[in-house]
Formats: sequence, C-alpha cells, structure tokens
Amino acid sequence: QVQLVESGGGLVQPGESLRLSCAASGSFFAIYAMSWYRQAPGKQRELVAAITAGGTTNYVNSVKGRFTISRDNVKSTVYLQMNSLKPEDTAVYYCNADARTTTVPMRTDYWGQGTQVTVSS
Repeated sequence: QVQLVESGGGLVQPGESLRLSCAASGSFFAIYAMSWYRQAPGKQRELVAAITAGGTTNYVNSVKGRFTISRDNVKSTVYLQMNSLKPEDTAVYYCNADARTTTVPMRTDYWGQGTQVTVSS
C-alpha cells in the first residue's frame, strides 16, 4: 500500500501564494507519475499538474505560468507551488501517485485525503 499525506492548504487572499506538499510512504518499490488534482464544489475532479519520475511536467491551461509542480524522489514527495492564486482556484486538492508495491505489483493509482485551498478576499 501507499499512503499519501498532503499538507499546506489554507485560506489566502487573491494574488497570494501557497505551497502544497504530499509525502508518500509504505511498501512501494517504484513511484512513476505523481500528480495534483482538484475538485471544486459541484464540479468534477480535474488534473491540475503532473510530473513523471524523470521530471517531465504538464499542467492544465488555467494554471500554466502560475503553478509549478516538483518532486523529490529521495523523499518520495511531490510539491505544488501556487502563485497568483485566484478565487477560481478554490477547491480540495488531492495528491495522486502511480506506484507499484510489494503486495500490489501492478501499477496502481493511490490517493491522498485531500487538502482544502480557499482563495477569498
């Protein structure tokens, strides 16, 4: 199993910044892509940003130039630096990891519990 623990959410004003972190632990022996998703009230969960084990990134158009995803493979941690936040960024942000574990050797998606980000004046 893989446990993903997110931190860093909160309430900020428009234009401010937040940094989310997601640390993976458990009996995994490989983590491939790590991603951040978000889900706003009444909306479907959407992919915000993803990063491969080699560092290749991609972003949803609405956050390009404002958000940066990065990862520390030694710490098995993924980060999301969010700058110039807007009210429409308000959502629960979820961490996702594509991983293989000793008990589930095929590639499987694992999810964190989510962290609330609220952007409001």
